[in-house]
Amino acid sequence: MSQRVTIIAEAGVNHNGSLARALELTDAAAAAGADMVKFQTFKADKLASSRAAKAAYQQRNAPGQPTQLEMLRALELSAEDHEAIIARCKLRHITFLSTPFDPDSLDLLAVRFGLPTIKLGSGELTNGPLLLQAARTGRKLILSTGMGDLAEVEDALAVLAFGFAGQGAPSRAAFATVFASAEGQLALREKVTLLHCTTEYPTPLADINLTAMDTLQHRFGLTVGFSDHSEGITAAIAAAARGAAVIEKHFTLDRTLPGPDHKASIEPDALKAMVDGIRAVELALGDGIKQARPSEAANKSVARKVIVAARALSAGETVTPGDVSILRAGAGLSPMAYWDVVGRPVARSYTAGEPFDP
Repeated sequence: MSQRVTIIAEAGVNHNGSLARALELTDAAAAAGADMVKFQTFKADKLASSRAAKAAYQQRNAPGQPTQLEMLRALELSAEDHEAIIARCKLRHITFLSTPFDPDSLDLLAVRFGLPTIKLGSGELTNGPLLLQAARTGRKLILSTGMGDLAEVEDALAVLAFGFAGQGAPSRAAFATVFASAEGQLALREKVTLLHCTTEYPTPLADINLTAMDTLQHRFGLTVGFSDHSEGITAAIAAAARGAAVIEKHFTLDRTLPGPDHKASIEPDALKAMVDGIRAVELALGDGIKQARPSEAANKSVARKVIVAARALSAGETVTPGDVSILRAGAGLSPMAYWDVVGRPVARSYTAGEPFDP
C-alpha cells in the first residue's frame, strides 16, 4: 500500500488573536479529517522590530496596522490560550502542532507542552541559532524551505545534524563534519521532514514548482512533503500523487475576514474536499505491483481473445493458418501460443468455433 499522507490544517494566525476562533478552527480541522491542526507561537517583540516592513500581501490583506510589529501583536496567543487549544485537540482527537518563531516560544512548545514534533517555518531556514536549539530538543522537526535554494537547505540540515548528533562547540566546520557523517545522516533521516514551499500568498501556479519536492528528496534522501500556499486544492492533491508524505494547507473559517492570511486560505468545505481527495489518491496509488487487480480479474475471459477452430478439425490433422481464428470466446488457449499450434497436428477433433484447449 502507498504511505498515508499526514495532512496538516494550518490555522496559523487566522484566529485573529481570538481564542474562541482558534477553538472553532480546531473543531473545523478535526471535522474535515485532518491529522494535525497547526498554529503559530510567538511573542511579537521577539519576532519583528519596529522597523520591519510588512510584505506586500500583508499590506493588502491587513491594512489596519501600519507596521508588521503592530500586526503581529494583535495575533499573539498566550500560553494559557495554547493550553486551551491543546485540550480541545485532545477532545477532538486531532494532533496539536505549532511553529515557534523565537527561542522562548520554542521552549514553550518543546519543554512546557512536550510536543513530540515541532514545525519550523520557511523564515527560519537561515536562522542557525533557532535551528540548533530546535535540534537539541531531540524532537522530530518539519522544516519548510520556502525562499531557499539547495545550498541553504543543506546549511540548515548541517546545523540540525550537529544539534542532533554533534558534540563540542558549534561552528560551520563542525556542522559540515557532522552533516557528512553516517551518524549525522541517520539522525536527519530519523528526525527531519522537508517541505517544499513557495512563500507567496497566494502562490501563482507557475511558481509552485512541485517537482522541486522530488529534487529535495533525491538530494538529501529525507522524507519530503509540500506546504501549499496556492489557491484551491489542486496543487495539494497533485503533491500527494507525487509522493508527498506531508501536506500542509492554510485554512480559515471565512476568507473575507480581515487579517494577513485569510485570502490565501481555504474554507472548511474546501479543506474537507482536499482531505477526501488526498485519501482517494492514496487508494489510487496502490502498492506498485503490476498484476491483475481483484476487480478486473473476472473480465479476462470476456475481454481477451483465444484461439478457436475456424472449421471442423479431425484428430491428428495438421493445423494451417486458415484453420484458426483469434476471437473472444471465453476460456481457451492464449493467442500467444499461435505459433505452437499452426503447423502441428491437433490432439483431438474440434468443431467450428470451438476454443483450443490450453
